[in-house]
Amino acid sequence: MTSAEAQTLIPAFLDFVKTLKGDEKSEAQTFLDRLFKALGHEGAQEAGATFEYRVAKKPGSSQLSLFSGDDLASAPKLKGGVKFADLLWPGRVLIEMKSRGEKLEKHYDQLFYYWSHIVPKRPPFAILCNFDEIWIYDFNEQLFDPVDRLRITDLPTRHHALGFLFKHQVKPLFENNRVTVTRNAADHLAHVFRRLIADRPESERIAPDRAQRFILQMLVSFVSEDLNLLPNQIVTQLLDECLRKETNSYDAFGGLFQQMNNTAKADGGRFKGVPYFNGGLFAKVDPIELKQGELERLRRAADQDWSKVRPEIFGTLFQHSMDADERHAYGAHFTSEVDINKVIEPTIARPWRERIEACGKHRNKLRDCLKQLRLYRVLDPACGSGNFLYLAYRVLKRLERDILLRLRDAGEPHDNLVSAVTPLQLFGMDVLPTAVEIARVTLTLAKELEVLEAEKLSDADGLYLPESPLPLDNLDKQILCADALFTEWPKADAIIGNPPFQSKNKAQQEFGPEYLDKLRTAYPDMPGRADFCVYWFRKAHDALLPGQRAGLVGTNTIRQNYSREGGLDYVVQNGGLITDAVSTQDWTGEAAVNVSIANWLKPDGVHAIAPPSCVLEFQRVEQPDSPWERFELPFINSALALGEDVTTAVRLETNMKSGSCYQGQTHGHKGFLLSKAEVQSAVQIDPRTREVVFPFLTADELIGNIGSQPDRWVIDFGERDCFEVQAFTPVYDIVHSTVLSTREKAAQHEQDRNREILAGNPKARVNHHHTNFLKRWWSLSYARRELMERLAQMNRYITCGQVTKRPIFDFVTTEIHPNAALIVFPLEDDYSYGLLQSSIHWEWFKARCSTLEERLRYTSDTVFDTFPWPQEPTKKQMRAVADAAVALRQLRRETMAKLGWSLRDLYRSLEQPGANPLREAHAALDAAVRAAYGMGKNDDILTHLLTLNHACAAKEKAGEKITPPGLPLPPEEHAAFITTDCIEAPNL
Repeated sequence: MTSAEAQTLIPAFLDFVKTLKGDEKSEAQTFLDRLFKALGHEGAQEAGATFEYRVAKKPGSSQLSLFSGDDLASAPKLKGGVKFADLLWPGRVLIEMKSRGEKLEKHYDQLFYYWSHIVPKRPPFAILCNFDEIWIYDFNEQLFDPVDRLRITDLPTRHHALGFLFKHQVKPLFENNRVTVTRNAADHLAHVFRRLIADRPESERIAPDRAQRFILQMLVSFVSEDLNLLPNQIVTQLLDECLRKETNSYDAFGGLFQQMNNTAKADGGRFKGVPYFNGGLFAKVDPIELKQGELERLRRAADQDWSKVRPEIFGTLFQHSMDADERHAYGAHFTSEVDINKVIEPTIARPWRERIEACGKHRNKLRDCLKQLRLYRVLDPACGSGNFLYLAYRVLKRLERDILLRLRDAGEPHDNLVSAVTPLQLFGMDVLPTAVEIARVTLTLAKELEVLEAEKLSDADGLYLPESPLPLDNLDKQILCADALFTEWPKADAIIGNPPFQSKNKAQQEFGPEYLDKLRTAYPDMPGRADFCVYWFRKAHDALLPGQRAGLVGTNTIRQNYSREGGLDYVVQNGGLITDAVSTQDWTGEAAVNVSIANWLKPDGVHAIAPPSCVLEFQRVEQPDSPWERFELPFINSALALGEDVTTAVRLETNMKSGSCYQGQTHGHKGFLLSKAEVQSAVQIDPRTREVVFPFLTADELIGNIGSQPDRWVIDFGERDCFEVQAFTPVYDIVHSTVLSTREKAAQHEQDRNREILAGNPKARVNHHHTNFLKRWWSLSYARRELMERLAQMNRYITCGQVTKRPIFDFVTTEIHPNAALIVFPLEDDYSYGLLQSSIHWEWFKARCSTLEERLRYTSDTVFDTFPWPQEPTKKQMRAVADAAVALRQLRRETMAKLGWSLRDLYRSLEQPGANPLREAHAALDAAVRAAYGMGKNDDILTHLLTLNHACAAKEKAGEKITPPGLPLPPEEHAAFITTDCIEAPNL
């Protein structure tokens, strides 16, 4: 929208608005249509917006209602029923209109309720408007507060705040984006912190803990100054005086902080009127004499509006940017309020709202409810900088306000209406001292800022609750520096948080074997391959009493295999009921992972009972900003999955012993890998090199390279001993010069570490794999000899990527060795290929596998060992599967050759709608496989396979045989089912 257009269209719109009465029912659509025209469109519907958009019927609101008395009639009915949003423009905005004069604060709940139930694609912005004011929300950025408030009359100069509504949208310019303010504030203070500890001459550098305390004291002082809790802009004045060299920063701020810790307010002098703050933070005052550059940066910081700082993200941003020279708060990630609310809402807010609703207008019941709320305790046993606890506190304050509003309307004397929920009801633990200090300050500031928030709310509901933010609460006993896995937890009614993520494979390096041994000793029943965060799920459930709840975030492996067994399986099998969950979503926090969220309760039959329905959400995370799905279910299983719960599938002995599924070879050192040119050179020197050097195929090359050709070769001496390998001089010399020294160092380090561990605990389990690697240093780390012996007896094998997004299987010549990134099925026949390539196997794979980020990981013990093969297929059915499999591969080869495509290129074509020969070939294969299983066209795949799995397991238990993986025909009939096409080895 050009300036010229704005000067013409917007004044005309304002003139039109003056003619309206401001009635929501009769004039809202007309108003919005004219607004769209004023922003450059032909009209609202012409732009693609829909009036009276139907919002799906769902129970429960995602935010606390602030309605009371007569206002209740205007509140959204939160327990279902047809609802219509005034306007939805998909991908742009949700708009809810109210009549002129309406307090927009009162309608926040309705707006957020509508927004949260718009799936699969929630719009990035939402608007409340009453014909005179426009409040703009970005719930993904800040949950409670509008990112901007503007009057209609401000549009001529402020129309860029609506840039997202322009015909050619531009980045909007908001005036209340508290995230931007907080990033700026955190960056200023982190910059000063880094200068104190690193940028000074070495003899003048400040110890990190001392510098951190000083910076956090400055933070509280800045916020308090802008909230008028400190008199006369004293912090800014002191900085100005220091810059003019009228006073010394050591004396100035040392004196200020000491007075803030003095129970007696100063009657005179420089710090006259400074009140008592307490809070623990000022218990120790250790002043610092600041340099000129440090003072200048703090003075720039003082110009920020610290009343708009969001403490719950300040801590994360500050912690991120304080520990490295070039890290800035601008680039740091933090967990959004809307994501934290996926724990707070179902675990704390909604259960309390239901209790409050049940009280009706009965004053005694409301008083008792209020009493219980003020005794309610919340624990975050991995609290970090306190962001979950901060949001929990804000919600508790609003719940308290709701009860007080109801009591007022029921006739309770005003003197009895006081606010008494405090941060002392919140408890946290973390192993990092820095995080603990920041968490304490986060909750300290929460109390200060809530007083300001209460004043805003009183304008809407008329309930003024006199409350002093000072003195601050001392949270030293509430937020503890401790390892939560080895410390008794404080008693709590709700346990929330985002425990640290760490996979089993990386835990050894991160924590060391001594810590892991201590962990195994303390939690002997926990599967050793469970993710680190799962220990919090287990301990949280053990800590809950009947009637209590928990909500935790974990990696999305918590719903899979070992992590699920150690966590959510344990929860469900020990009296837990999962009420709300997110199966998978992209996480907004610092860790770039996909997560799952589980909220559960231990029913008590009174307040904590099974809900009428449970809500399961998931995000399709294959793409950034992916759409959402939302489902109401009778219950949520421990796999946090729709459809059949296949977690009860049993590993079949027949599959386990079939020798039909392996991981490829792990070389373990780059010294075993050669380029084509290096192989050619070695072969030229000694032609026998071909006996021990082989093309080495990876998963990425399988699907990404034209013809699936490997780029590297691997040196594999097989079972040859230390004398025999020396006969292959060119490649032996390479391995000797690159691998041996590395393995000697690794083995020595392992032995030294084991001695230390065993000295502390003679019964500790220690690792010996590097020592074993050294014994045969010329061999691949994991050469998979059993697999290679099987492959030596055949011409081709089936393989797929161990970690994959798409179901792509292919035959590979046995001249090519499979890398560990491949899963190998030593089967040559087309019937077996058809079974593995089918969507029947793929659905089982997806339901039973683990994940790496958003990609699926094939695990032989959970996927293949439990996958039941057709038990009584006829030869005709086997023939049909084999023929469909051959036809599919032929189509793939011809299409890729014609277009110069890789397998990845080919399968990406399935992401587009419309007719596709590849889709049709897969459908034909699936139909043949369904017939082999005796599965109807509309039968649920997972239900059928799980039933068959249980039947096969029962037969095995009874001593009966079941049909194993592979072609179930006599060996003499196999040849008719074996073709020769496969990925061929590259020429040297």
